[in-house]
Formats: sequence, C-alpha cells, structure tokens
Amino acid sequence: MTLGATLSQEGRSWTAEAFMALSKEGHRYEVVDGKPIDMGSAGALHGYVCSLLLAALAPYVLSKKLGVVLDSSTAFKMKSGNWRSPDISFFAKERLQGMTELPIGFLEGAPDLAVEVLSSGNTIEEIHDKLVEYFENGSRLVWLVHPIEHYILVYRSSEEPDRLLKSVDLLEGEEVIPGFALPVSHLFQKLSF
Repeated sequence: MTLGATLSQEGRSWTAEAFMALSKEGHRYEVVDGKPIDMGSAGALHGYVCSLLLAALAPYVLSKKLGVVLDSSTAFKMKSGNWRSPDISFFAKERLQGMTELPIGFLEGAPDLAVEVLSSGNTIEEIHDKLVEYFENGSRLVWLVHPIEHYILVYRSSEEPDRLLKSVDLLEGEEVIPGFALPVSHLFQKLSF
C-alpha cells in the first residue's frame, strides 16, 4: 500500500488490521477523522527525552505491578474512531483485568497516563485536540513535555494545565502511578561524557 493510496482512503472507518497495515510502509501513523496522519520521525532530542522518561517509568511500574508502560509505536482506538499514539503511555492494571497477555492489536480507549513530548512540527490545535480526546477516552493524567524550553505541563483535564513544572521541580505520578517521582532536571540534562 503506498502512501498515496492510503491518503485516498480518508473518511473511512478503520479496522485494527487496516490500521496495522499502514506501518508496513515504515512510517508511524495516527488516524484522525478517518484520515491517516504520517507522524514522521522525531529528532534526537525528542527521542532522548522519551528514552529517559521510559527508562525511569518502566522499571518502577513493573516493580510495583501497577500496569504497563508502552512506547510511541502503540496506538489506542478512541470512541470517535480515531487512533492516537502518545509518545509514552501507562495503562493501569485495573483496565487489563482478565488479560494474561496484551493483545497483538490495540487497546480501546486512552491510556491512564499519556505523555506527549513536543516536536517542532506540533501545532497548538493538534495538541489541544489530542488532550481533549485523551481525557474523553479515559486518561486521568497527561504530561506535555517541552524539551527545548525545559518545562512540563501537567494536565488533569483538557481545560487547562494543572501545573507548570520547571527543572527544579519533581514530576510525580500522583494517584495514577502512586509513588513515582522523578526530578524534572533528569529529563533535560546536558550530555557529559
């Protein structure tokens, strides 16, 4: 399936199989309003910040048996039919009851924690639409990380940020990931080797 053929399918309802087939072209997609959106590649700084946060979150969540942490290659099916892929996701064990393995396909609804690390290509409208959809579909917490400006916006609803965290602050999992805490400065450290 070529990208041109994919784009001509705009407005259709997407099955998990059809959505998964998009990634065979070597790209990562979200589907918004029936239209596949090529998420492109992120830069080194984006990938580094995501890796640092994943490296902190995953061992903590696994050791406490709180749920699962997933990377940006994981998409979630929203009530609207959209498919969203946060940069990092946490899905609580309560929402995985009855499962002994994660599905090969996708999970329904938004993750309990969605993390978006901003890239130069992100627009305010795009991020706002994601926030609204995450909270309408089950998210309880969203972290919006700005790797260039060195701050994190913490959202508990899509209305407005609950907190602005700077490098001197502590990023906490609150009741979503109880006990998790990470100095914000850890995500914005300079290379030193």
